[in-house]
Amino acid sequence: MDNAVYVHGARTDEPESLDRTYELLRACGGMAWIGLYRPDKTEIDSVATEFGLHRLAVEDAVAAHQRPKLERYGDQLFVVLHPARYIDETEKVEFGELHVFCGPDFVVTIRHAESPDLGVVRKRLEGAPKLLELGTEAVLYAILDQVVDEYEPVVAGLENDIDEIDDQLFTGDPDVSRRIYELSREVIEFQRATHPLVSMIEALGRGSEKYNVDIELRRNLRDVLDHAIRITERVDSFRANLQNALSVHTTLVGQRQNDEMRAMTQVSLEQNEQVKRISSWGAILFAPTLIAGIYGMNFEHMPELSWTFGYPGAVGAMLLASCALYFVFRKQKWL
Repeated sequence: MDNAVYVHGARTDEPESLDRTYELLRACGGMAWIGLYRPDKTEIDSVATEFGLHRLAVEDAVAAHQRPKLERYGDQLFVVLHPARYIDETEKVEFGELHVFCGPDFVVTIRHAESPDLGVVRKRLEGAPKLLELGTEAVLYAILDQVVDEYEPVVAGLENDIDEIDDQLFTGDPDVSRRIYELSREVIEFQRATHPLVSMIEALGRGSEKYNVDIELRRNLRDVLDHAIRITERVDSFRANLQNALSVHTTLVGQRQNDEMRAMTQVSLEQNEQVKRISSWGAILFAPTLIAGIYGMNFEHMPELSWTFGYPGAVGAMLLASCALYFVFRKQKWL
């Protein structure tokens, strides 16, 4: 992506190939900054052979998908960072991977994603020759600073998403649980990217005196550390907020289910009362219907047919049975 040789903080050459970079570095001294974007194995092997990079670090750079870490091999540093950027259109966080090889007179950066924008870092340093003159440690500091700065929009985007979830919780939106789960996964991955950064910067600070790092550069590094700590604390609070939101959502879902069950129970009770009333009146009407049905069979030999009080007796029996059933059901509160 970019390839340059710097002498006393000034960009002196822009070699067209890696081999030319090596030649200029041997001839002029200074510092080489080689920026690679998703390089192939041949390009990585070239810089590894020229600068004597440790084979384990080279294997990690080739394989990629490494956790954030800082490793020292003699006078060389190997740093793995996970930059991130927030995509407004999809409301998603995109994570990248950046490998940095830092030696006495060279910096090799290997990007596996669009973030971070190292062109901004290079331009910033070239605009501050005194800082760039401090050497490879200044480049590493500026890269760390850029990665941490690019975390800020991600934090703001996640915070806005969590605020939207808080608003959705009480609207009954059925998709809110899925959004909480997806956002929790992004926050966890963001934690994995940011948490190791604090210990990495602290380790660089502890080694600053041993490797005679400029005092002003140490102060700048402490400022980056403060920003990294603040970001990790905010991300931790995001995870706690999402856990609380999930608990509230679970509680609200349970309450809605209970309300639905109570409503169904109430409807069932009302239906039972109606069934009781219908059954009671059916039983009351059944008694006179039974008696009337018997008398309606028109048998020739029925004692009551020739009895003077047969008809009044039948009607009385109907009334008596109906009244008896009515009072029984009334007592049982079916009517």
